[in-house]
Amino acid sequence: MSWIQSLIRMAELEVETLQKRLKEIADRRDAILKTLELLQQEANAEATQARNSAEAGWYMAGFREGVKQRRAKLAGELRGIAQEEQGARDALALAFEEQKKYEKLADNARLVAAKTLAKRETAELDELALRRAGNW
Repeated sequence: MSWIQSLIRMAELEVETLQKRLKEIADRRDAILKTLELLQQEANAEATQARNSAEAGWYMAGFREGVKQRRAKLAGELRGIAQEEQGARDALALAFEEQKKYEKLADNARLVAAKTLAKRETAELDELALRRAGNW
């Protein structure tokens, strides 16, 4: 029975590892989303400044191009993270399935052991009853 418990422990470790990986991926995604939000705020502030200052307006086209390039780069990273996250979710689902298989195997082994013990006890009690009945 200890080999089944070892399989369950290994499956639990795999699930925990994949959950940590998924959390790290989600944290990276959140960081990129925050960066995008900050970039938008910076662009809005720069646009406001350009409206108020003629000198800043000259640089607005270059700034907008820079913002556009940074957004495109971050969007590409987000797409990559989304794919990585989907792969991690799939791996986690498979790991959960494996863990459940091992747990079900352990439950079945416990049931078989309990049935075997019950049969053995019943046979012993029957034998004892037959002996007593024969001695009377």
